[in-house]
Amino acid sequence: MRGQKSVAVDEENPYWMSFSDVMSGLLVIFILASVILILQLMELQEQAEQERERLQEQVVEVEEEISMLRKAEEVRRSILTEAAEILQKRGIQVEVSENSTVLRIPNQLLGFDTGADKIGRQYQETAYEIGEVLHHLISKDDRSEYLDTVFVEGHTDNRPFYGKLCGAKGNWCLSTFRAISLWQFWEQALPEREKLGELKNGESKTLFSVSGYAETRPVVENQKTESDFSKNRRIDIRFTIRRPSSADYERVRAKVDLPQ
Repeated sequence: MRGQKSVAVDEENPYWMSFSDVMSGLLVIFILASVILILQLMELQEQAEQERERLQEQVVEVEEEISMLRKAEEVRRSILTEAAEILQKRGIQVEVSENSTVLRIPNQLLGFDTGADKIGRQYQETAYEIGEVLHHLISKDDRSEYLDTVFVEGHTDNRPFYGKLCGAKGNWCLSTFRAISLWQFWEQALPEREKLGELKNGESKTLFSVSGYAETRPVVENQKTESDFSKNRRIDIRFTIRRPSSADYERVRAKVDLPQ
């Protein structure tokens, strides 16, 4: 009788045993889900920290490249400003362009006659001092590392020229020959340790080059007087600095996720 009564009670309450098992199972599942969630959150946090560090490194690199470009512009400005100041103290009045990229040597310092490409003998000492100062300032503190090219540019007035020197090539030939004339004078007159042709840019390539622009870049647009013509017969020393290449730009763009 006693045994039969115990079995009857258990059979009458199967629900409570099943509910207990279910709750235990749910608790285990909840604990496992919590652990997985915590692990995922920790992984996401670690990834976010790594991404933050990567972005910070990229920002630093971009800022360094911008700083280098600013430094190059500062070096160019310093060379031109110091050259003008030093030469002015020696009584040689050169000009610096408004954007601080060109050192202008007026014709009265070199004495190019109409249709002539040779530096007057009485002007050679002045030409020598200009070359000497340029070499000193460019080679100072490794400034050439920030430069790309220094152009010795020849210019003419707007009067047509068809002399024996250039024939049909006219002012294009004359302007180029004037630049070549000054360059050759520097190469012949300056001592070995001050040769401008020995200067290299940041890529270890020859720094100086020569070009001619004929009458296409006048200082005085409306040329009427002999003074106007003379101002346009000049030599410009144009400084270009090292700038990022297209590959450099693409690399920076990729770092900061700029749009195409």
